[in-house]
Amino acid sequence: MARNEEKAQSMLNRWVDMKNEEKRKPKERRPYLASECRDLAEAHKWRSEILREIGVKVTEIQNEGLGEHRLRDLNDEINKLLRERVHWERRIVELGGPNYTKHAAKMTDLEGNIIDVPNPSGRGPGYRYFGAAKKLPGVRELFEKPPEVKKRRTRYEIYKRIDASYYGYRDDEDGILEKLEAPAQDDMRRRAVEELERIKAIRSEAMKMVKSGEVASVEPTAAPAVEVVLFEGVEDVVEEERRLEMEEELERTKVQQEFVAHVPLPDDKEIERMVVEKKKKELLSKYMSEELMEEEQEAKEMLNVNR
Repeated sequence: MARNEEKAQSMLNRWVDMKNEEKRKPKERRPYLASECRDLAEAHKWRSEILREIGVKVTEIQNEGLGEHRLRDLNDEINKLLRERVHWERRIVELGGPNYTKHAAKMTDLEGNIIDVPNPSGRGPGYRYFGAAKKLPGVRELFEKPPEVKKRRTRYEIYKRIDASYYGYRDDEDGILEKLEAPAQDDMRRRAVEELERIKAIRSEAMKMVKSGEVASVEPTAAPAVEVVLFEGVEDVVEEERRLEMEEELERTKVQQEFVAHVPLPDDKEIERMVVEKKKKELLSKYMSEELMEEEQEAKEMLNVNR
């Protein structure tokens, strides 16, 4: 009895499904060309249908046990649906809808990294691989990165990035170092000015005492520093006097010295004659050979001609 009831129930179910199918409208077929669609809502509907088909096929292609031929066919079908989706998205934009291409997914390798494969395996631009199709023979090599070869840098490549910042010449451009060093710099400048004023005062006092022939008396607390300053002041005075005396002596010797020529100097006519002779020799050497000049000289000697 149970068996017959199951059969009847099965037949009843099929009869109910058949009646429901009769009441339904005939299944509308997606247009072959996206340009044939004139309604924005229908364009969204066909795009959603394509996305569902892509999702089903992408889920199916994850199974590595389907075989190489089935995986390749599935991958081709998915790429065909992707191209069709692009046509519908372009049509949606033409009809005034949103632009879905801005947020399109990018291709990834086996590790999930985004890569750019413009024309792999010669199947045209934009061809992509999904799921187990990435591990097929001849496809895995497209996603494998070549091993990086560490190239030894040359001396030029090492030094071309070294600039003034490397040596610390621009450390104070941001103004932070200047603010930190300003108090210490002011303190050092103030101490240097005070020390200079003190030395100037001691040196001027020492100069007065040296000129007057008196001996300067110093306090025991500042004896070493003051003695150095006093000795420096005396040495400066003596050195200045010696320099002045030497300059005066040099001026007197310059006035007393006179130039004496021990060799007779030629006059203007003699200089002019020597210049003419030199130019004559240059012209002769330019237009006459050495043999001709030697024959001319021998002829002059034989004839006793000086000129």
